[in-house]
Amino acid sequence: MVRLDPVPAAALYRATDPSSLGFATTDELPDLDQIVGQQRAVEAVEFAIGIRHEGYNLFALGPAGTGKHTVLRQFLASQAAAEAAPSDWVYVHDFERPQAPRAISLPPGRAVALRDAMDRLVAELRRAIPAAFESDAYRQRREAMDADLRERRDAQLAAFESKARSEGVALVRTPVGMALAPLKGETILGAEQFHQLPEPEQQRIHATMEALEEELGGIVRRVQGLEREQREKLRQLDRDVTHGAADHLVDELRRLFSDLPAVVEHLDSVERNVVDSSDEFVAAAARDEAAGGGAGTPAREPGGDPAPFRRFLVNVLVEHAAATGAPVVYEDNPTLARVVGRIEQIAQLGALVTDFTLIKPGALHRANGGYLVLDALRLLQEPYAWEALKRALRAREIRVESPIQLAGLAGTVSLQPVPIPLDVKIALVGERALYYALAAGDPDFLELFKVEADFEERIDRTADADALYARLIATLVRRETLRPLDAAAVARVLEDSSRRSGDADKLSTHMRSLSDLLREADHWAGEAGHSTVGAPDIQHAIDARHHRGSRLEEQVREEVERGTVLIATDGLAVGQVNGLSVVQHGDLSFGQPSRITATVRLGRGEVVDIEREVELGGPIHSKGVLILAGFLGGRYSAEHPLTLHASLVFEQSYGGVEGDSASLAELCALLSAISGLPIRQDVAVTGSVNQLGIVQPIGGVNEKIEGFFDTCRARGLSGTQGVLVPSTNLCNLMLRRDVVEAAAGGRFGIWAARTVDEAIELLTGVPAGTELPDGGWQEGSVNGLVAHRLEDLAERARAFRTGA
Repeated sequence: MVRLDPVPAAALYRATDPSSLGFATTDELPDLDQIVGQQRAVEAVEFAIGIRHEGYNLFALGPAGTGKHTVLRQFLASQAAAEAAPSDWVYVHDFERPQAPRAISLPPGRAVALRDAMDRLVAELRRAIPAAFESDAYRQRREAMDADLRERRDAQLAAFESKARSEGVALVRTPVGMALAPLKGETILGAEQFHQLPEPEQQRIHATMEALEEELGGIVRRVQGLEREQREKLRQLDRDVTHGAADHLVDELRRLFSDLPAVVEHLDSVERNVVDSSDEFVAAAARDEAAGGGAGTPAREPGGDPAPFRRFLVNVLVEHAAATGAPVVYEDNPTLARVVGRIEQIAQLGALVTDFTLIKPGALHRANGGYLVLDALRLLQEPYAWEALKRALRAREIRVESPIQLAGLAGTVSLQPVPIPLDVKIALVGERALYYALAAGDPDFLELFKVEADFEERIDRTADADALYARLIATLVRRETLRPLDAAAVARVLEDSSRRSGDADKLSTHMRSLSDLLREADHWAGEAGHSTVGAPDIQHAIDARHHRGSRLEEQVREEVERGTVLIATDGLAVGQVNGLSVVQHGDLSFGQPSRITATVRLGRGEVVDIEREVELGGPIHSKGVLILAGFLGGRYSAEHPLTLHASLVFEQSYGGVEGDSASLAELCALLSAISGLPIRQDVAVTGSVNQLGIVQPIGGVNEKIEGFFDTCRARGLSGTQGVLVPSTNLCNLMLRRDVVEAAAGGRFGIWAARTVDEAIELLTGVPAGTELPDGGWQEGSVNGLVAHRLEDLAERARAFRTGA
């Protein structure tokens, strides 16, 4: 029999010696100028930033709180500051295609200047053009043209009227135009008088009037031609006057932006449209005067009269100061509109209308020429946002589209702004599972995001790492304006970090938890009146956080203490063992014992998992139970059928069971039920087992040990109680101080097993037994008793089948 000795107390907790840190308080330490434990991720980020080929965007993957955003912001800000600021972008009205506003690129800092200049131009035009039409010169020229028209029109009508009178016909002007009537002397004949004339005279007058009517029609047409000519001359006069009022104003802008051909071209279009739109400026001045205002009402007012003048304005989409470097944008709400932009609408006369000034930029516009950081999960949760981002990256242009347009559905006619060229580096941030899901399920993903920055959850706990971690703590303390920590407090933080990493030889890189602990310890230090945070303050913060989330843990423990949940912590029982599990809720977790029982009878070689049969067992747990059947068959029934029917269950389990960490406990319960040997109830068991009987490591070992310790302590520690764990989990032990102290005092034990034989020996007190040369097992051993019982069941099954 191989006796398992308890694990030494020194192996249950790896402490940090404060004197080994080399400082008294964190005030003595310089700020940290590097990222702790993320060398691989840092190299990936630097590579993604440096390479400028298409598709080399970045996906930063890893658990939340490991500093992904911090690393990205730090490196992107540093890189962006060294780069030139990108171009400004504006949208302007396209006078030839009003539904497709033009995008114009300008040097950084020039967009606002152009916008303000155009605002001033519109205001000045609204004053200058109406003033030009009210000038004496304009009125005199217009009156002269009107007089000339009247003179030419009257001359032709006077000559015709004289001729008509000479032939006995009068020219009569009526409200509907001019007409001819019979004339006798100076008297116009009415119809009755005309019919009293001799028939030959009537016929002559008719013939004369018909000839004159044809001639009058020609004169009317010539007069209408003169009027059309007059209107064209008036229009040309208006254009000349408008051009005279506007040309020098527009020329001033042309000189100001003479180095930008696209702007000059747009100004030419603006001037041509202004020249053709003088009546709008005059009408607007009349409305302003009637309303009691003056010319120059802001053209940019969305609720005002947008039609006449908003088309001359400039919509600044993005602008950069020349000295700011490349932009770094983090969009925390990546909806479709906030990623690619949107076109807003305003209500006018009961209808929704829009124009190019209502085009609003998205994150891609603001980050264009720089860097954009997005949360991958939030992006994927927003309808159409992910597809719109991929489309923009593939096409290398930003197209502002509504969800209706993206879905290919018919909608009302709206604006279709000219796309803007895209040059941006995208960094997505998300969990590993999301990265792998996208890589497997989206064929575009790996083409567009070729670089992965995989962030570590933990780093090796070495002397160098301790020193870096201490500097990190000092940096966070100064950044948050917290009290300095003494060396003992830093040592306690390191120990807690190792505990959170789940490994005594590792440190956690979960920066959020570290920052929270420092803030909370600073609070308790302040409450205690300490000028420096000490180890007791760190412990107080740890204990207080655990207490805040311990309601469920206390309720579970109370149910065990009251006997509502049946857990034995002393005595012996056949086919019964205390298993251990971990309950996770929020950021906290705790261990709790569970009674596992096994029963055996004659059957067909089945090991039934009752949890699975009622659909409470997960696939990994079910796999662990099936492994037990493989172990029994391989070890004990190689030469005869396995003819037992065994059932396993977590007693008083009313929720799901998942994981294989109870498979060692289940196997021990099963061996006890087969052999009839009772198992110690003062020892709880955790560990996974394979078909060869080798014990494998599990997670949550510290919480599981502490959960059974708390149960035993509530009933009184007997000195024989303890927990059996896999030997491969010894490196994970960072137990609470009270557990370590109990183990050091011999009041509680932790044993480590490599095989199921070592475990069953400890639990039954009977040697596991070795296999004999003839294939049998040592007499009286656990394995021998199990083998005999299975052979007996096989014989009974054979006899049952043959009827013997």
